[in-house]
Amino acid sequence: MPDLFEPMTVGKWTLNNRIVMAPMTRNRATADGVPTDIMATYYAQRATAGLIITEGVQPSAAGQGYLNSPGLHTFQQIEGWSRVADAVHSRGGHIVAQLMHAGRIGHPDNKHGAETVAPSALAFPGDIFTPNGPQPHPTPRALRTDEIPSVVQEFALAARAAVDAGLDGVELHAANGYLPHQFLAPTTNQRTDAYGGTARARARFVIEVVKALAETIGSERVGIRISPGINLHGALENDPAETAATYQALIDALAPMGLAYLHTIGDPTSPLLKDLTARFGGPRIVSNGWDPVTDATIARGLVETGQADLVTVGRAFIANPDLVRRWQDNAPLNQPDATTFYGGDHRGYTDYPALEG
Repeated sequence: MPDLFEPMTVGKWTLNNRIVMAPMTRNRATADGVPTDIMATYYAQRATAGLIITEGVQPSAAGQGYLNSPGLHTFQQIEGWSRVADAVHSRGGHIVAQLMHAGRIGHPDNKHGAETVAPSALAFPGDIFTPNGPQPHPTPRALRTDEIPSVVQEFALAARAAVDAGLDGVELHAANGYLPHQFLAPTTNQRTDAYGGTARARARFVIEVVKALAETIGSERVGIRISPGINLHGALENDPAETAATYQALIDALAPMGLAYLHTIGDPTSPLLKDLTARFGGPRIVSNGWDPVTDATIARGLVETGQADLVTVGRAFIANPDLVRRWQDNAPLNQPDATTFYGGDHRGYTDYPALEG
């Protein structure tokens, strides 16, 4: 029976345990998307996780969604990530960058006027926070067929930058309603060209991005995150048969590539996720969602029953930099302060105490 605290080889890496720090937006980069010294401290404090997946990192200026989110497309940003990687590695950890192009979830005021692009010219209802307060999401410009290869290349260049910075690899964020997921979901992809209209066509963009990542840095350094049917940010997948066909086309194309892992959001015992993980055939990282919050008992159960090879943990890592030790010792946990999740300084970020001794 596998144990949550035993090592595991995943892709290029031998991880110290099966606990993964989940990617979580914290908004502590500079206005130009440069990782800060406090970010290096934050990630280094949590380096006892088997694997750290960073917050979403935009591969281009147009890909930025939120204020003070980090990028991987300028020299200064790469230098910032190098400091983060060095800090994590100095404590024996592994860290990959989650490449996240926000697509239609963004605003020009958050990215120095850069345009907002998406598969189709469909605005996300509601507001987004900007330097000038909440503003409606703009209607994105639909990407032309002939410019999609250049967007794919942006991801590849960001992956190369990540490895050049010393990070251990990348995870493609193809979940939660951001650009890759916008291509997968029929409500956000109303194209009639080679990138929309059928299950295989909706999956094509993500397949091309993953192939480019694998060719650029090696498939053993690449993971992917998906969230079939989770329905966040208006990327709705309400037809079970259509959803299954799209993700089966995606995973069937990815499985031969030999990727490091498949990271899923949702109940791993659902028929669709069981089918997809079987088709993938490689290591499985499981996020069972947001309710209930994953605790040590849930994480152990997922690994011991074979539902997951590794388990992502979010909020508990925010408040407990030494979460692995606390779980091993059955020690009490610090409770996270939700008012400091997004933006600010060290408070609620790097000042949570670790156990003494």
